[in-house]
Amino acid sequence: MAISYQGAFEKMQEKGVTTYRIRKENILSQSTLQKMRDGKYVTTETIERLCLLLECTPNDLMTITK
Repeated sequence: MAISYQGAFEKMQEKGVTTYRIRKENILSQSTLQKMRDGKYVTTETIERLCLLLECTPNDLMTITK
């Protein structure tokens, strides 16, 4: 199984939050953002930070793919 974080990037775009801002404000590191782009696992803390920032739930941010 793999995880897709495409929803997270779509939600960021919808809310006007850039990856530059996320890195600059130390919300997430560049390596964590890259893990998300590559569909690799990230911590629940990472998901929590994004949910709080984007005012959404984990289901809005990620999906499990085959």
